[in-house]
Amino acid sequence: MAAARLSFLDRWLTLWIGLAMGAGLLLGKYAPGIVQALADASVGSTSIPIAVGLVLMMIPPFARVRPAELPKVFADPKSLTLSVVMNWIAGPVLMFALAWIFLSDRPDLFAGLVLVGLARCIAMVVVWNQLAGGSAEAAAGLVAFNSIFQVLTYGGYAWFFLSVVAPWAGLPAQEITVSMGEVAGSVLLYLGLPFAIGFGIRALLVRTRGEAATARFNARFAPVTLAALLFTIVVLFALQGDRILSEPFDVVRVAIPLTIYFGVMFALSWGAARKIGMDRERTVTQAFTAASNNFELAIAVAIGSFGLTSGAAFAATIGPLVEVPVMVALVQLARRRG
Repeated sequence: MAAARLSFLDRWLTLWIGLAMGAGLLLGKYAPGIVQALADASVGSTSIPIAVGLVLMMIPPFARVRPAELPKVFADPKSLTLSVVMNWIAGPVLMFALAWIFLSDRPDLFAGLVLVGLARCIAMVVVWNQLAGGSAEAAAGLVAFNSIFQVLTYGGYAWFFLSVVAPWAGLPAQEITVSMGEVAGSVLLYLGLPFAIGFGIRALLVRTRGEAATARFNARFAPVTLAALLFTIVVLFALQGDRILSEPFDVVRVAIPLTIYFGVMFALSWGAARKIGMDRERTVTQAFTAASNNFELAIAVAIGSFGLTSGAAFAATIGPLVEVPVMVALVQLARRRG
């Protein structure tokens, strides 16, 4: 089934993303007061403006999910097996290998990149999936499934890769401070909250106005996702603008393995999904679920373990700055392959 025709706003997504990045960099350079206010608006390592943007961008996609279709996702062993293999074996190993190849002389940047690779996406993947015409139900199901894995395994994975495997590769062992409760808090904020609001909106509309009216509401509600995405990008680039402009070489060094990672994970997942007979919508969902990462969690863990100004925190922060334009390109590719 081919993807639906893009709206005017979505068709020019690359332009809007570029303008948002530029606006963020300009704010970072010429409006230090605004940037400081954004930086101060935080609770612990959670940026309130970024959290608001991420939650808002995910509510419209979740409002499209048909609850009756969700059991089919969990009843498909091929889909779940592929998701586990790509997200919890291939993804972490590939990111570790790329970090070692490109950043073995910078253990701080290496650690940040590894933390990004271990954090499977629970937020923006829903947006990329919607834009590319994937299955909303499959995305919701796989994100929830991977979130459970994330809560149970992230701390152990981080310890294993950075304290055990890193010395095998000739790098210093690094101590990681992350509890299961901290990971669960991230999942509840960035997945649980928008999931509950989106499902609640849909349930209320279906009960009071019917399916047809709900579909019309969702079509009008959809631009909120793009507006929230652009707001989040402006904030991200504003907060990191100074460092991006002052340390461009480090940005490029981190961006190269990240770009390779996103492209390889997308291609492998797409090919594997097609090979086992998945339709286009579920193939799109598998590809974006595997290729995206939970940068909110990676940044929080990097800051908590290594400090706000550490190289690990910087590398983790570069993750979404690279992921956004790469995912926009992959959205366009996925739609052309419809």
